Amino acid sequence: MAKNLTIRALLQIDRLQPKMAAYTGATVQGSIPLAGDTILLGELAPGNEVFTLVDIALKASRVEATSQIVEREFGFFILRSPINTEVSAAREAILAELGMSLSDRLKPRVESTQIINSVEPYQAQLLNKWSAGSLVVPGQTLGILECAPAAYVAMAANEAEKAANIDIIAVRTVGRYGRFFMSGTESSVEAAMDAATDAINAVDGVEGA
Repeated sequence: MAKNLTIRALLQIDRLQPKMAAYTGATVQGSIPLAGDTILLGELAPGNEVFTLVDIALKASRVEATSQIVEREFGFFILRSPINTEVSAAREAILAELGMSLSDRLKPRVESTQIINSVEPYQAQLLNKWSAGSLVVPGQTLGILECAPAAYVAMAANEAEKAANIDIIAVRTVGRYGRFFMSGTESSVEAAMDAATDAINAVDGVEGA
């Protein structure tokens, strides 16, 4: 492994919510997660180290690979299983290989949040052009959350769905910043945004995202 490896994110999400599971299934190329599954997400630098870590996790547990990506700067992966303990075993195998603990990951931070009431029709249609999830209906309230490192936005989206009846428009987990777009009524988006930001702020780790 690279001597200067940084765990930008490593998080286990239990009880994947139905809409988040559906969105993830529509946007990945590997094993499709279902509602109720547990997933493990990782983001690291240098990005190429993702291949070795995914291999170690797959050999150490009965998880399946959902996503494995190297983008311009970072590597990103998602592993899934309906069995929570298998995902925990994969996580521990990765940490053991690195000689690290969860406290060595970067602590996420919320970069910005926006709530736009009564979305204008033309903006809604622009958003719908690249949405892989639900479509934005003009007049709905739109919520946008940006965080770093990017992978943590998946946890934010899952917690948002737990907290309120919202639609998931997009969850962008790859790159320097993660972005989560949701829509619904004003009250539901506000409740979901609070839950999403609280979840990110509660994660411990090393400052420096």
